[in-house]
Amino acid sequence: MNVLERPCRVLYLADSPAAVEQQLAGQTLTLETAGALRDDVSTDEITPVPILTHYDDALGRYPYTGFKVGGSLPFAPDSVRKGRFSVTVAGRRYGKGSSREHSPAAEKLAGIQLVVAKSFERIYRQNADNIGLYTSTDFELLERIEAGQPVTPEMLVEGRDPLAASILSHGGLLPFGRKYLTSVAPTSEAESHRPQTLFEKIVRRNLLATPVTSSAPEPGDGIFVRAHWRFIHEYYTGMCAHMLHSAFGKPVQLKQADHIVVFEDHTSYVRESPAHVRNGLVENVVQMRHAQRDFVRDYGLACHRTLTEEEPGNDDSRNAAGISHAMMAERYVLPGQIVVGTDSHTPHSGALGCVAFGVGTTDMANAFVTGAVRMTLPESIRVDLHGALPSGVTAKDVVLHLLAQPAIRSGAGVGKVFEFTGPVVSAMNVDERATLTNMCAELGGFTGIVAPDAETVRFLRERRGIDFVPEAWMRSDDDAVYAATLAVDCSALTPMVARPGDPGNGLPLGDLDARVRVDIAYGGSCTAGKREDFDQYHAVFEWAAERGLRVPAHVALYLQFGTTDVRDYCQRKGYMAAFEAVGARILQPSCGACANCGPGSSIRTDQVTVSSINRNFPGRSGPGQVWLASPATVAASAIAGELASFEDLRRRHPGPSR
Repeated sequence: MNVLERPCRVLYLADSPAAVEQQLAGQTLTLETAGALRDDVSTDEITPVPILTHYDDALGRYPYTGFKVGGSLPFAPDSVRKGRFSVTVAGRRYGKGSSREHSPAAEKLAGIQLVVAKSFERIYRQNADNIGLYTSTDFELLERIEAGQPVTPEMLVEGRDPLAASILSHGGLLPFGRKYLTSVAPTSEAESHRPQTLFEKIVRRNLLATPVTSSAPEPGDGIFVRAHWRFIHEYYTGMCAHMLHSAFGKPVQLKQADHIVVFEDHTSYVRESPAHVRNGLVENVVQMRHAQRDFVRDYGLACHRTLTEEEPGNDDSRNAAGISHAMMAERYVLPGQIVVGTDSHTPHSGALGCVAFGVGTTDMANAFVTGAVRMTLPESIRVDLHGALPSGVTAKDVVLHLLAQPAIRSGAGVGKVFEFTGPVVSAMNVDERATLTNMCAELGGFTGIVAPDAETVRFLRERRGIDFVPEAWMRSDDDAVYAATLAVDCSALTPMVARPGDPGNGLPLGDLDARVRVDIAYGGSCTAGKREDFDQYHAVFEWAAERGLRVPAHVALYLQFGTTDVRDYCQRKGYMAAFEAVGARILQPSCGACANCGPGSSIRTDQVTVSSINRNFPGRSGPGQVWLASPATVAASAIAGELASFEDLRRRHPGPSR
């Protein structure tokens, strides 16, 4: 049986603009003639944010419309359909970035039946499995395809775990779930005879028994676990509802609906989003938001709505709002729990000692009706942060340092659990720990985790009013097995930045060989919109205000709270005066410019942004160039008008305050 339809055209996502243009013009290339393949093709490039308002056949018009090569965007709407391509080929770490299932869905709807890459990011590949799109790392398949030989389903699932192969053979996760997951129960909790990591202990306590998964899984095995919390936001809810009602009818019975949380966090400022306004998509987003509200109303779900609308009953005083994964940590999750969300930065909550990971729309739809969440049991990497952080160096600098390591850049962290340990982690507060776990998405990891300790207890008591006592099992065993250990002497670190194009393009700020003028400074996002982050912004801006310094005329400065709790904290602390004194525009909680959804996004290719967000893939925050940095460096750069650390800024203005 030949899986691929004939004639079979292969699309090579090459590193050469000419090679891509030749294919779009109708020429047929081979792996050899296509030349080097593009690595790190992100989901932002496969399906840019503005097209995420589509979740039906219309998605098939848009795959690769954000794909950037040689400074150009060669793919127009319908390019893949018109080219009649059925196989896509790329380099390493294909599908990195956002958890958006729109990307494999757009490819499949455009006619792509198989994606071949040197390696895949976990969420992208699982999303592809879930909708029945084949993926493979076997480049020998291309020889068969180029020779016109048949490619069988068995060839395409060779080397995959049995669960992935079974899901693909059933045509996707929902038909698989209907057959096997309608009634699942926890496995009997057998005593483990080997040392375990905290991650493994949490998974074992929540492992579900199914006819097609092991009760004693090893790394690489496909399993299902029970999730204590499931959350979703507006870019996924319409697609999720459409899937559920198409598969199961309406209404559908949701499993433990009181532990499902819905957020409006990506589109609060859509009427000021350059990308959405320019493409005429504002009303599409409004309709998408209303579809989510309909779903919330029909099923009585907890929902945190945007604060930036003028609607009765939706004023600031009565509605807590903010970025989904940040609010889950502030208001919902507890150590030892399993948390899943439709966002790649769901690992944020791992800072509290829980297993938190991102999933796609089909995974969430299945979890809504079965309570079961699929994962491939990962290995763990222990990250030992020893020494002590120098003054002015933060968790964001640590992550940018890790991302720049050659092993991480080449994919050593893909699909792994990052367990953060060591004296530096012990000294961090939960907000800073959340920066580490949040950006495991950029490290390529499955999730990140920090064992609960006295700081966790303090956080839960002060932020949530919970008197939590960690249980004895909530730690990794001394002899637990790790795939690798990364040891970082944090005493040697200095403020970091990441060059535009990829979060892995990190280097010490002091190593820049030329000054970099900035046009936009953006402080916010889930990664850098927490209380601790605003402490860092304020330290710089209060110092600047005391000396009569403001942002230069050519710089636009935006500060956006991650949640209303953070906003209220800043107001109580009296931070707003300094922010306003230096010329910042203050924005209500939302993902905003981080997801190209609001003020702070660039509008021209020549604009340079310094940003505290977590990723800077092409087009992520507008067409300009985005440098990543810590909150303190973003603030100092805003005042300097060019990339600068707080220490650089103080050296330039040594005088006393006024």
